[in-house]
Amino acid sequence: MKLYSWNVNGIRAATGKGFLDWLNAVNADVICLQETKAHKEQLSKEILESHGYHTIWHSAEKRGYSGVATFCKNKPLFEQKGLGIEKFDREGRVIITEHDNFLLYNIYSPNGQRNQERLDYKMEFYEELLSILDEQVESGNNVVVAGDWNTAHKEIDLARPKDNVNNSGFLPEERAMLDKYIEHGYIDTFRMFHSEPDRYSWWTYRFGARERNIGWRIDYFFVNEAFTDHIINADIHDDIMGSDHCPVSIEIE
Repeated sequence: MKLYSWNVNGIRAATGKGFLDWLNAVNADVICLQETKAHKEQLSKEILESHGYHTIWHSAEKRGYSGVATFCKNKPLFEQKGLGIEKFDREGRVIITEHDNFLLYNIYSPNGQRNQERLDYKMEFYEELLSILDEQVESGNNVVVAGDWNTAHKEIDLARPKDNVNNSGFLPEERAMLDKYIEHGYIDTFRMFHSEPDRYSWWTYRFGARERNIGWRIDYFFVNEAFTDHIINADIHDDIMGSDHCPVSIEIE
């Protein structure tokens, strides 16, 4: 079972840059999209259904902002838009789907760069999500958490760590939250298979950053520890263009 996650930085823009061709070629079982920036009524049938996937869309109240979508080859056993927490749900940040032996959380973490209020909001999102995940795992469910976490965890996860220690996305408190996920038994699947540096999933559009590979790894698949035996591969697909992020993936046995 192949799962992909991709912050498309606007689904309508991505569609004009070959998204549907990629969707057809990759032949994934499930695809999690973040930062879709669209309401369903703004989208064509071509994006919504002509590709053959069952699609779930959770949009922000504010138009042209945030939003997530999950594309599934087979209709999920259950689907939920949002965490059930209004201040996050109004920004369209989470879709939950149930599959044969796991719950999939498609998440778009808030960005904390604007001001302290948004950083606090981001930290609250991490805390609330962790509490919900812990409850599911303690109940005997496996969880897969895919998406744009908006934080580089370790120095290996960005090209210029020393230059960014005071910037949101690499602040000590943000990184400590990812440490807390690890302490609670969640595993960064990419690092199960890859220990090499210089593997990133996001690059600023400025300064030729992508061509020079001055990037950040901020897109992850986390799973609960008991589910790691089912993960047979994980990767970053930095050859795929169309956004300032690239897709990341896992394979489940």
